[in-house]
Amino acid sequence: MLQMRNVYILLFSLYWAQGLPVGFMTHALPVILRAEGVSLAHIGGFGLLMLPWSIKIFWAPWVDRFGAADRGHYRSWIIPAQLLTAGVLIGLSFLPIHALNQPVYLLAFFIALLSMNLIGATQDVATDGLAVNILKAEQQHWGNVFQVVGSRLGFIVGGGAILWALDWLQWQSTFLILAGLVVLNTLPVIFFKAQPRFPVCGQSGQQTKKSGSWKAQKQAVSRYLSYYLQNSELRFWLWVLLTFKVADGLAGPLLKPLMVDMGLSFSQIGIYVTMLGACAALVGAGLAGVSLKRLSRFHALLIFSIVKVFSLGAYAWLAWKYDHQQQVSLWMIYAVNAAEDMVSAMLLVVMLTVVMQYSRKHLAGTDFTFQVSLMATVSGGLYSLSGIMAELLGYSFYLFIITLIAAVCLIPIYRWGRCIFKTRELTEPAE
Repeated sequence: MLQMRNVYILLFSLYWAQGLPVGFMTHALPVILRAEGVSLAHIGGFGLLMLPWSIKIFWAPWVDRFGAADRGHYRSWIIPAQLLTAGVLIGLSFLPIHALNQPVYLLAFFIALLSMNLIGATQDVATDGLAVNILKAEQQHWGNVFQVVGSRLGFIVGGGAILWALDWLQWQSTFLILAGLVVLNTLPVIFFKAQPRFPVCGQSGQQTKKSGSWKAQKQAVSRYLSYYLQNSELRFWLWVLLTFKVADGLAGPLLKPLMVDMGLSFSQIGIYVTMLGACAALVGAGLAGVSLKRLSRFHALLIFSIVKVFSLGAYAWLAWKYDHQQQVSLWMIYAVNAAEDMVSAMLLVVMLTVVMQYSRKHLAGTDFTFQVSLMATVSGGLYSLSGIMAELLGYSFYLFIITLIAAVCLIPIYRWGRCIFKTRELTEPAE
């Protein structure tokens, strides 16, 4: 019991450390840019910063294959990555925020954020691999609860607290505090006792012969993808992965700028939108963990996805009010945002639990990363385009379209679930 508690604390701290910089880039940065008069199209373009999270599958096999066994395979990747992240945050603290309109400083800012995402994406591969290996099947949903809670706490500090602090703290002090928190969250993994790692399938603990030929690489990719194409259940699951983040990608660049255009201040967005929303997400993560003890993973995913459609519809209603210059209570704005964040966290816990279910122990980092990268690639690509579409169509009309798209994306989830139950009927013996 004590050992399992230490594992949950470890996962919580690792995902909290990852959530700090990601929270800044996804929650605080769009608000700061919009407040400086940056267009929605350009804000959407900043989605390119998240590219490493989409393409990390290309180096995920290296993380699975290479590592220092004496220090713990995945642990030998995680510790340097977190320290490097802290170093980048310290470097960012010396960039003057009010000079970001100058090309030299803006380029340096972009490069620093991109490098931080490269480091964070690599650490995420190792962290996911570690989680898959140390969590048993009956512990996966609680492990993912702690993952989501940790990352959302990172969003609270890296996103909401940053916006709030910028009103009364200097830029440098704020980022130095962030760097200190990342270092603090490195302590649990430093003291974590390394677990023996599952050998790579077919290798019996030995590395296979290297081959750099294009044909050999193509065959290796084909063999890997065959796992996801071997039966109808996994093929339907691929469709779920490809459609799950469509609505989020389309809506991502709009929600926080909508708050700015509705007249909310940095502090209001930082405290009552980002931080309150993240707190609602913590509640949602806990509710998802409890729900998975009573519901199947399919039913939980379907039910929460239906609720997600309604939460996006509420955002479309807010946008309609704004476009027609009708007054909306601030607490109504905060409530809609909190509800959307809560159901998104509930969905994320369920989704990551199923992703972990379909990840093989010996290829933990690669399998987990492949599935998450599919979602991130779709979301990131649409994120970069959605700002342009919103400027052309307007907030409300575009968000109503997104709500309809989210409803259509329920179909792959339903077909995946129906396939699971058909498979179960065929495999269970007749009475």
